[in-house]
Amino acid sequence: MTPLRIIALSVAFGALGATGALAADAVGPVLNTAPQPLPVYNADQFDWNRFYAGVFGVGQDLAGTWEYGAGVNVGVNVQHDFYLFGAEAALLGLTDGTTAHAYGQVLGRAGLVVTDEAVIYGALGYGADFGASGDQHILAGGGLEYAVTENVSVRGQYLHGFGATAGSTDTNQVTIGLNYHF
Repeated sequence: MTPLRIIALSVAFGALGATGALAADAVGPVLNTAPQPLPVYNADQFDWNRFYAGVFGVGQDLAGTWEYGAGVNVGVNVQHDFYLFGAEAALLGLTDGTTAHAYGQVLGRAGLVVTDEAVIYGALGYGADFGASGDQHILAGGGLEYAVTENVSVRGQYLHGFGATAGSTDTNQVTIGLNYHF
């Protein structure tokens, strides 16, 4: 090796050794936490936790005879996390084309909020015919409800009515309607 190379290498290694070492605790504690995201306000999230009233169309199979009509309902929902609980009362007007009668029902609902705008639920309740037959039913079924605006939702629901009194026949009821949430 030439003397010029030896001097150059000595200067290079000397310069590397002259730099000071820094210990991690000499500059303060090191924080190992990830940055937390800022909370975001979502104005588009639908609030299921309130009273509602609505109208619906209904088709009902009563002992092989289809009846059609319309109804009104009122209810309340309580939402806890993604669980939804509620109660509802409805009054229906039904006809088979020759006779007409009124039918009332009360339901308890429990379900899941699957997105901010959609709820799937099960329902259990009691229904009574206010006409001459006086049939009474234990109702069980479920439905899907979807929020289309800040206060309006659409829903489809199916209920099976198990005859609860002597002479009552089973029913199958399908409804499609709109609810306004207060």
